[in-house]
Amino acid sequence: MRLGILLLCLTVPGAAFAADEEDWAVHGQTTFVEQFHPAFRAPYAGPSSMFGGAQGRETLDATLYLGVRPWAGGEAWADMEMDQGFGLSNTLGAAGFPSAEAYKVGKSAPYGRLQRLFFRQTFDLGGDDQAVEGEANQLAALHTSDKLVFTGGKFSVTDIFDTNSYAHDARGDFLNWAIVDAGAFDYAADAWGYSYGLAAEWSFDAWTLRGGLFDLSRVPNTTELETDFSQYELVAELERRIALWDHGGKIKLLAFVNRGRMGAYKDAVALAGLNRLPADTSLVRRFRSRPGGSFNLEQGITDDLGFFLRASLNDGSQETYEFTDINQSVSTGFSLKGAGWDRSDDTVGVAFETSAVSRAAQSYLAAGGLGLLIGDGRLTQYRNEQVVEAYYDAQLIKGVNVALDYQLIANPAYNADRGPISVLGLRLHGAF
Repeated sequence: MRLGILLLCLTVPGAAFAADEEDWAVHGQTTFVEQFHPAFRAPYAGPSSMFGGAQGRETLDATLYLGVRPWAGGEAWADMEMDQGFGLSNTLGAAGFPSAEAYKVGKSAPYGRLQRLFFRQTFDLGGDDQAVEGEANQLAALHTSDKLVFTGGKFSVTDIFDTNSYAHDARGDFLNWAIVDAGAFDYAADAWGYSYGLAAEWSFDAWTLRGGLFDLSRVPNTTELETDFSQYELVAELERRIALWDHGGKIKLLAFVNRGRMGAYKDAVALAGLNRLPADTSLVRRFRSRPGGSFNLEQGITDDLGFFLRASLNDGSQETYEFTDINQSVSTGFSLKGAGWDRSDDTVGVAFETSAVSRAAQSYLAAGGLGLLIGDGRLTQYRNEQVVEAYYDAQLIKGVNVALDYQLIANPAYNADRGPISVLGLRLHGAF
């Protein structure tokens, strides 16, 4: 059944459109990911631990992107998606979870959702003409380098913020959550990674300034979003385009603050000491603020080789609201195209990531507390969680790629008593 759906999506032909400007477009994609880890050292486990025995899991998704241009500069998009499958251990057990294609909601039967429904308006302000290529969620057009772009509706915060050319697409480059996004960027999202919101972008000269307002989930890490910004995230990002070694690059500084009902770790630990039960932030939630920020660099070194570096942190006194259990994170790596061995459409990537949590979060986990993705029931030997990931993505035919991926996760869930975990992955992706 799953293989049949996958093959059907891979063979659906795409519509041909004019190269200069599109009034409408239809795109599609499907991605299958299989991951496996052998048994690893696991002397004990908690409710949110990675299963210590050998395990394999797979996910499958297919997306139909429909776009139309109602007037000059305007675009409306609707993305309908089918999902099926589970992440390893039901997407639990590591803060840097090994598959960004595995949502926090897993199901054995295919189910559909309208993941994006948004409108974008672009106002050209002058400067050089720039051709924008048509792709999913972007109509081909000609815009000036200086412009204002407004986006509103349902979409992902990371469609606009924290993007990186070498590490941001689990369907085409790295798979680990803390490598494709800044690990400590606790961006507003439902369990699938989407939110209702508004964003504005102002590009001028070599700069772009972005700002956004987004709904948080009604309860941390759940499927239902607020719809009235009663719990919300504010996010801003400054981008500077640079050129080194005659190749382009970007530097981005991002800041965010979440405002919602969340629990402080120290309050949860104190209450646990009184009632002699595992610590639980859901029992001590009140309206609070949780700020954070990130640094994001991408730089071309040669025509085929690129480098990236991200560093992020957030307020570690409060529980994580949406993304994953990380208070500080650094990730770095390289991406190399295969032109040197006559495979110019192939890509090799290597990355390293290290994550940490605050002392307050360590005390919470040691008291039996559960985070969004982690919780071994205890934490007697804290260590930074570390991830090494390497992949080779090969183009089989135009629009169809296969990738082999390997990840080594040391100290999963910051627990030196467990692991390390070797995760082997296979990804098949098709798009038109």
